[in-house]
Amino acid sequence: MKVIICGAGQVGWQIARHLSGERNDVTVVDNNPELVHRATDTLDVQGITGFASYPDVLERAGAQDADMLIAATHSDEVNMVTCQVAHSIFTVPRKIARLRAQSYLSAVRADLYRRDHLPIDVVISPEREVAEAALRRLRAPEAFDVEEFMDGKAQFIGLSLDADCPVLDTPLRQLSELFSTLRAVVVGVRRPGGRLFAPEPRDQLKAGDQIYVLCNSEDLTRTREIFGKTVRRQERVVIIGGGNVGLAVAQALEAAPERIRAKMIERSRKSAERAAEALVRTIVLSGDGLDIEILREAGIERADAVLTVTDDDKTNMLAAVRAKAAGCDKTIALINDPTLVPLLGTLGIDAYVNPRQTTVSSILRHVRHGRVRNVYSVGDAEAEVIEAQVLSTSPMAGRLIREIEFPEGALVGAIQKEDGRVNRPDGSTRIEEGDVVAIFALSPDVPEVERLLQVQVDFF
Repeated sequence: MKVIICGAGQVGWQIARHLSGERNDVTVVDNNPELVHRATDTLDVQGITGFASYPDVLERAGAQDADMLIAATHSDEVNMVTCQVAHSIFTVPRKIARLRAQSYLSAVRADLYRRDHLPIDVVISPEREVAEAALRRLRAPEAFDVEEFMDGKAQFIGLSLDADCPVLDTPLRQLSELFSTLRAVVVGVRRPGGRLFAPEPRDQLKAGDQIYVLCNSEDLTRTREIFGKTVRRQERVVIIGGGNVGLAVAQALEAAPERIRAKMIERSRKSAERAAEALVRTIVLSGDGLDIEILREAGIERADAVLTVTDDDKTNMLAAVRAKAAGCDKTIALINDPTLVPLLGTLGIDAYVNPRQTTVSSILRHVRHGRVRNVYSVGDAEAEVIEAQVLSTSPMAGRLIREIEFPEGALVGAIQKEDGRVNRPDGSTRIEEGDVVAIFALSPDVPEVERLLQVQVDFF
């Protein structure tokens, strides 16, 4: 597949990293020569320096025979014009654009992106993606990572194991015997300071491990309890940051069936007034989220969770630390810089949301066609969870899992049968045509997993 990625920032670079690692023909375009050089020096991609919306630049990038264009520059308008040029001049079959401005994303303006208007096939909104990820963290604050699969019937969660976890030093094979009815599989483990790996049945869990589990949503509470996590209902939430992300989270909490009382702290008076006008039940306070008096006014000592979503990573981290010191039970921080993530545990921050990770996952979900239904990027693009329907031509169809030659870094975490039930797979599980599988795969093993799925790329 020939792909042009416009924008070589963090999101564009990560998408290029994924796609080039899977032997796609990738060209990166950016007007910053340093970003282009970084991409070409570290990845197996071609680079073009120039403005992505210029026809001659796209022509040099090979748009005349490209299969897909991903517009992920920092400008909404450049992304839209780039898609228009790619369609009108080069007839690129599929175009994905990242758009941030809420005015472009209103549901009443969805008609704007028709082929005879602005021909964008998929619009990705980072703020909406991040807001949804933040909500998932709030609903499972004891988990540092959460994602839904199989139409919400399966959950992928990341848990940090404490010294009092009841199943430490127990081989994973024995866990399956002790909890025979539990529909959950440990698919990934990261040792303190170590790399992420797919565990084997004889591996044991240790204090300080970060584990990733795929489980049936009905067994989510039991799964968390087995790994030593107390499940508490969230009733009071404090949101620090009233920008697009914070506002989207507050609006979603107001619309949720659970009666959650939320308060928001926003430093900019103008943004605070805008949020107050848009919200109904949420109390909005104008002030600095690092000010202990403002935190106390928001009732931080009685809050079940605090979500820090300003546009500055360090502010988010410091605000989370101060909220924890003031008595808040759970802290969740928005972190753009992945190099800061290892500091979170030391600082006592319970979970984080990475905008780049959520945006990359969303784009990958639309890049992979055929029978791939969902893709989630894990960690710093270290692994993926791929949800796909098994084709009749797949090498997996009709075979037991133990008979399938999966790469070492891949594990089947959940399987959904035609009746809709989500089961825990084991070596004796037979995968049939039409089954939906969720497979955890380390990044180097993703191409082999896709070969097993025999996903064909279909374009309009």
